[in-house]
Amino acid sequence: MRIWTKITGTLAAGAIAATIGLGVPAATAQEKVRVALGDVVSVETLAFLVALDRAKEKGLDYELTSFAEEELAIQALVSGQADIGVGTPYTIIQKAKVPLRAIFQMSRLVFFPVASNEYKSWQDLDGEPFTFHARGTGTEAIGNIIAEREGIEFGQRNYVPGSENRIIAMMNGTINATIVDLANKNILMAKAGDKFQVLPGLDAKPSDELVFASQQWLSEHPEQADLLVEELLRLWKEMNEDPSIIETERAKRDLLSDQPKELLDEVTPFYTEGVENDLFDPKGGMDTAKADFEFYTKAGQLDGPADSLKVEDFWDLGPLQRAEEKLGG
Repeated sequence: MRIWTKITGTLAAGAIAATIGLGVPAATAQEKVRVALGDVVSVETLAFLVALDRAKEKGLDYELTSFAEEELAIQALVSGQADIGVGTPYTIIQKAKVPLRAIFQMSRLVFFPVASNEYKSWQDLDGEPFTFHARGTGTEAIGNIIAEREGIEFGQRNYVPGSENRIIAMMNGTINATIVDLANKNILMAKAGDKFQVLPGLDAKPSDELVFASQQWLSEHPEQADLLVEELLRLWKEMNEDPSIIETERAKRDLLSDQPKELLDEVTPFYTEGVENDLFDPKGGMDTAKADFEFYTKAGQLDGPADSLKVEDFWDLGPLQRAEEKLGG
């Protein structure tokens, strides 16, 4: 049975904070693989759910918890309350020396800066408030790089998790400038394109969401790690060939069945446009680490220089290499 839980408050914050830098404690014996999703269960995370369900059919029993913020998902692994996570843990791996390792790139950072029409260019945003997803995440990294490129400094930095929540806030007039994902950029421009514009973004496409695990869990459960990564890679290859596979699998597996029809109608368009915009790497991020180091050092979220960072300190490529050898293509 899949168990989906939404955690909206802090997750034993004091206890978790105490574990930072001390390593991941040994997990107690459990039958299920505990998966911490640093996002809401939605169309955007549907492909991951499909891959999990396929892996379940082959023996990977799991429990999925959806956290309101990416930081909580990372903290769940740090505290030993989860085995697999989804997020971008580069900073915490380096600065707290936490033994986590990325094993698959779920999505690339394909985001779009949007602003109300009162801001004609980036120069008009010098000293102005700007809203990001959360501290230390990809949206803030993009903002930092663009601000340096444009020679500006943002004013007050605000944080509103979820692109869908930020475009609602924009349409309500609560915020005037932010960075959103592909799907929500399209929604914003379709509904209020006369009030907002897309500003020049970045050409680079580093990792946005990574599937990662504790090093201890990877060492103790190599078969489960290989099974999960194999199913992820298999689906990502299929998706790049035919994006409609996600909706086919969703319907077959009765996923997101509680969502309204108009939202489910967006599944195939979202994954089609995602494939067209290189959102999903058919190699699962096999060669992404060096590019990620370059991006996140420039963004100030990794201490560089980038060429001094070692892939093996952040990634365990073993499961992905074995999956690629098995699947080929």
